[in-house]
Amino acid sequence: MTSPTPARRLTRYALLALVLASSSALAACTTFPGPLPVELPPPAANPQSGDPRAYDPLVLDNCGFTTTISKTPQRIVTIKSTSTELLLALGLADRILATAFHDGPVPSEWAAEAASIPSLGDAVPGREALLELEPDFVFAGWESNLTVDTAGSREDLTRFGIGSYVSPSACKGEGYRPTPMTFEKLFADFLEAGDVFGAPDAATALVRQQRAALDAVAPSTEGLTALWYSSGRATPYVGAGAGAPQMMMQAAGLSNIVADVDDTWVPINWERVLDADPDVIVLVDAAWNTAESKIAYFKADAALSKLSAVINERYVIVPFPAAEAGVRNVDAVASIVAQLDELASR
Repeated sequence: MTSPTPARRLTRYALLALVLASSSALAACTTFPGPLPVELPPPAANPQSGDPRAYDPLVLDNCGFTTTISKTPQRIVTIKSTSTELLLALGLADRILATAFHDGPVPSEWAAEAASIPSLGDAVPGREALLELEPDFVFAGWESNLTVDTAGSREDLTRFGIGSYVSPSACKGEGYRPTPMTFEKLFADFLEAGDVFGAPDAATALVRQQRAALDAVAPSTEGLTALWYSSGRATPYVGAGAGAPQMMMQAAGLSNIVADVDDTWVPINWERVLDADPDVIVLVDAAWNTAESKIAYFKADAALSKLSAVINERYVIVPFPAAEAGVRNVDAVASIVAQLDELASR
């Protein structure tokens, strides 16, 4: 069966968008019991012969949103590097229709495949830009990627016949946020993604490989304290005690000076950092906020320049895409330990 032409796709989506917008306008001026009924074409036949989910849907409570997957996603838009890189690690590059909201270049092992995938830009795409591609699924790294002000609410996407999934490690709601994040929970996320995207064997192999690589890392035994610093000048934004930064620091043998805060990323004050005087500062390196710029800021500040880690230049650098829960975390732990070994040998 051939795909509808772009003109036909746009007509379908434009009509539905108009109906939804009209229902919102009516609700604003009169009492209205609910959205206008919209007839959508039945889902296309499952392109993968023998896919059991064509008859046995996968139903998930994903960050508090019930998502039903009745066929394996084939035209996927990924938002955030973590979601893009997980699908690449599962060998699903040919199913990625487009990517968006990049935190940095993908690792070299996937660079060739990623280069052939269209990009919607380095920010979250708007709903219209998303719909023009006619995806059948959106895989987002953050819940905030899927709202009425970004790529579209999950409810609206469902009305358009588009499924959605958010990385469980990024869920923020009560009862859904990992507290704390652990590698076992991360690996469970990979396995769930394998079920969602029809690649369970690839997910199992990925978890096996990552668990072996993590087991091979010998954490530092120096008893070092550390600050995981992401951004912010007047108010630093740091990795707290429940997210991926804490998970990686613990695996590397570092003691987080903000481990007592039950959150993923939090704003603190510099006085707390000065009082703790960490042995090491982990710097998140991003194109828009480089590790070098952070070091320059520390050196130029009268108070921060007196920190032991600044005086002794005891920095560990982690690329931004590896700072959030995803397929880069195990490699990040190995890199942190290697950098600590280099610092110890100076």
